[in-house]
This record gives sequence, C-alpha cells and structure tokens, in this order.
Amino acid sequence: MKKHYIFILLGCLGFAACKKLDQQPQSTASKQAIFGTENGLRLYTNSFYGMDFLPKNSTSQDAMSDYLAVRSVQDFIRDGAFGANNSSGWTWRDLRNINYFIVNCNDPAVPAATRNNYLGIARYFRAYFYMEKIKRFGDVPWIGKPLDIDDPALVAGRDKRELVMDSVLADINFACANIQTATDPSRTTITKWVAYAFKSRLCLFEGTFRKYHTNLNLTGTANRWLQESASASEEIIKNGGFSLNTAGGPGVSYRQVFTSNTPVANEVLQAAVSDVNLGVLNEANWWWTSGTYGAKASFTRTFINTYLKLDGTPYTNDPAYRTMVFKDEVKNRDLRLKQTIRLGDYKRISNGQQVPAPPVFSYTFTGYQPIKWTLDDTYFDAGALNTNAVALYRYAEVLLNFAEAKAELGTLTDSDWALTIGTLRARAGITGGLSVKPTIADPYLVANYFPGISDATLLEIRRERGIELSLEGLRFADILRWKRGTLMEQEWNGFYVPSLVTPMDLNEDGILDVAFYQGTRPTPAVSGVTYVDVSANVGTAVNSQLLRNGSSGELTWMKEIPRKWNERNYYYPIPLNDLQRNPNLKQNPGWE
Repeated sequence: MKKHYIFILLGCLGFAACKKLDQQPQSTASKQAIFGTENGLRLYTNSFYGMDFLPKNSTSQDAMSDYLAVRSVQDFIRDGAFGANNSSGWTWRDLRNINYFIVNCNDPAVPAATRNNYLGIARYFRAYFYMEKIKRFGDVPWIGKPLDIDDPALVAGRDKRELVMDSVLADINFACANIQTATDPSRTTITKWVAYAFKSRLCLFEGTFRKYHTNLNLTGTANRWLQESASASEEIIKNGGFSLNTAGGPGVSYRQVFTSNTPVANEVLQAAVSDVNLGVLNEANWWWTSGTYGAKASFTRTFINTYLKLDGTPYTNDPAYRTMVFKDEVKNRDLRLKQTIRLGDYKRISNGQQVPAPPVFSYTFTGYQPIKWTLDDTYFDAGALNTNAVALYRYAEVLLNFAEAKAELGTLTDSDWALTIGTLRARAGITGGLSVKPTIADPYLVANYFPGISDATLLEIRRERGIELSLEGLRFADILRWKRGTLMEQEWNGFYVPSLVTPMDLNEDGILDVAFYQGTRPTPAVSGVTYVDVSANVGTAVNSQLLRNGSSGELTWMKEIPRKWNERNYYYPIPLNDLQRNPNLKQNPGWE
C-alpha cells in the first residue's frame, strides 16, 4: 500500500479534540496549500489509506467464522463471556478526518472535475467507514461534517439504518461516477473499479440483510439493493477488463493469487502489497503454521465436505463419505482443495530442499491445515516475514456477488451461471454442470448449512462463495446477512480416524505421520509419528481433542465448551464507556 501519505503535514487532522483546523502553526501546511492544489488533495487523500477501520491483515480475518476450528472458543459466542464492558469499535476519529476533507474540498483554484475525483476517493472511504459501523452495530449516527468538541451532535442518538445506508449509497455512487483513475498498475490505490467492487459488496450485504432479517420490516426495499449490487458487478464484468487468473492450469492458478508477491493484475483489483525495503510485511506464515502464535485455525470436516468432486457432483453423494479416511477423501475433488489445505503431494522448502508436508498436529486440531496464504519456504514461518500481496478485492468476488444478487432477484439465467459459477468451477478443474443452472437441491447443504433454502441455484452459489472466498475475511459478514448465526454453533470436527494406535500415512509418501491413542503413549513409538492423546481426560483436566465414538470416528475439538448464538449476536453491543458518555445512544437489544 502507498506509504507516502505518512508525510502529510496535517498533524492534528486525525484527532477529534483538535481546535479549529484553519488555525495553522508555522510548521503545518496552510489550508490553501492543501485544498488549493491537486498535489495537496492527493497528499491528503493518501492519508486515508492508513486509517484504523481498514483491514490490516485479511489473511487471519476468518478466525471468527463457522468453518474454522480455533485455539479457543471466542468470548462473543460464549454465554455470559461477552458484553458492553469488553466491546469495542465505537471510534469516530477517522471519520472526522474524512469529513474535514469533504467539507473543505471546494477551492475554485482546482478544476471541478479534479476536485470531484478526490471527493470521490474521500466519499469511498466514508462509505467504507460507515459500512463497517453498520455491520457491527446496526443503527449508528450519521455525521456528515467535522464536529467541534461542543457540537450537540456528539450527544445525539443513533439514526435509522435506512437513513445511514441511503447516505452510504449516495457516497459510493458519487465515488463510482467521479473517480477518474481506472487502472493502477500497483493495485494499491482506490480506482473507479475498486469503488464499483465495493458497491457490489456493500449492496449485496444490505439487500440480503434486509431480505432475511424480516424483523427490520425492510424486506420491501431489499430488491433495490440487490439490483444495485448486480448492476455494479455487471459494470465491472462488461467494462473493467478483468478476468480470472488461469496461468499454470487448474492445479496452481487459484493459489497463485494469494502467494504472489506482485498482485495478479488481471484478477486483483486492489491489494495490500508488501515491501521488504520499507519493512512492510505480513504474518501469514506465522499465523497459519505456528503452534504458539495465532488461532491455530484449521477447517472443519463439515465444510471440507462441501468441496465438489471433479465431475461437478457433491462429494457427499457417496454414502461412504462419513468413514472415508483423509488420504482418500481428498482425491478427485475440486482442485481448490489442494490449493487451500495440505494434502497429497504438497511439499515445503526447507534449507533449499523440497520436503513432504502433511498436516502437522502440533498446529491443526482437525487435520485440514490451511495453505492458501502461506509461502512454501519454511523461512517465512518465524515471524512477520511474508512478502506476498494480500488481495482486498478480486474479480472472483465480483462474479459471485453478481450471481448471488441475480439469484436473489430471481433473474439469473443459464448464461449468467456459465459466466460466473461455471467460470469459477472451470478454473478449479471441475468438468460438469458449468453451463446450466442446477435444479436439484443438495440435501447436505440444506441439512448442514441452509435449512430454509430450497432453491438449488442459490444453494450452489452459497457453496461456491464459501469455497472460493475462504479465509478472505468475508465469511462472518455472510453469516450475518444470511441470518445464519447458528452456524457458529456447529461442532468443530476433523477427519475420520478408523482406530486407535494405528499410524496413518496422510500424504501417501510411505512415511507414517500421526496416530491417536488413549491413556499411556504407545511404546515403542514409531519414528517420525506424532502421537495425539484422545483420552477423555489428561491428568485432571478435560481433554479437548477426542474421537466421536471414543476409540474411532471423526476428530472433535472443544466439545466441552458450549457455543451459543443468540439473536442479539447479529450486532455488537455499544461499548460501556461510550454508552455512559452518551446515554442517548441506547444499547442494542439483548445486551442491556
């Protein structure tokens, strides 16, 4: 991401308690110098890229999701463990900085079209800011100007969702219409197409949220938002010039998007780019390979079961799937699976040499260990050393947004299906069902994920979204908008273990990898095998790692810690300190 914004000489712009910002000390650039030149506008808007509400490392955002087993159950979904006293996110400093720019970007010395370009960028960031607030808290106050410390609006109540979201839509529409840059070779800045991609995302969120959260009494307005999402997506599809990365073929092209140091330009619209010289690196390997750092997140078997077979049929159509062992269940599947988790012939590089790399049980709880964001050289495991670019918007999401919005509207055609889901699945090596919408609802998806959905096409789009966008920081928002919070209660299950004290070769390289036992660790131990105790208790403590049937069955993790999703969990509580400062905000229902 661009770094020159840090040199802006507006030292107090980010602070809500600043005095009037047109009273400039000698060391600070004058207001005219900023708003009276294009360079000043550019420098100011560059400051927005470092704001706190923007994602800093989306390689770990999905730790709050239904499909990852993690180190410990999040307080948010444990009864009595979370409340207003430990909530956060009610921060408004960045908004003041944006609003100050919007209100003051009116100097006629700069041509109107140029001013509108930078206003479009500012309004993009304001729309993003407010979308994050709406997702987290529901109703929030709409503030369209920089507030002084004695402004009555500081103690006002919250505005209705409809008012705020209409203002967000106006902002993003202005951004789409006025941002002049269509192409940024670095893929690090806001362009016209990034604005359209965000509009596609936010309108899909709002349209489906209104449709499925019937208690809001906004279902009659849902289709307007869905149409806005479809139209924004279609604008990119028709005119943006983007495509899916297919370099190297179906077995590698998907993962290339996430491990490349340079954003894959044909698919990625915007990315957070690493720079060794500036010391700007990410921690993907550290997060996804360390036994002590991060959430030790690994996929559940329930989710892994949703990956199709290469012929396009559900894997769970095979009645033997429940007892299929790891080395067999991962074969003949959607090729994104081998690019998302460790399996089969996956290898890492250690001291310049390729070495087999099966799932490692010092990290994984389920056996499904992610590799989507990690670099293969073990050098990168020891800290925040990753040099790969983190995609923030990519064309695949635009295709999925378009397909889902059209399906929700009931207007998705076979040609739409082929253009979107069919294209995504073809990139993954799938051969069947690419050109015609499905007509039979998959009973596995209905039973395990979406019991209220009977539309086969919509079910498949949701399947595809989960797989294609896994670990990209979007899953929790999907759960919220679909009103499927109870998915957060799903059991954290792992691969099938047929028997105790029987070492398993997980990647079929002739080397035994892991065995499970109860009680005393087997002796003599087989060299190189990791032994995992699945006894009900280890010493006096309850063991979190078990087998479903005691001596066989799926691995389970942390069954002893109940997880509970309540209606109130669709919003976070207003933090207690903020509520005490302004009681007019009123607490979200259920968190009182």
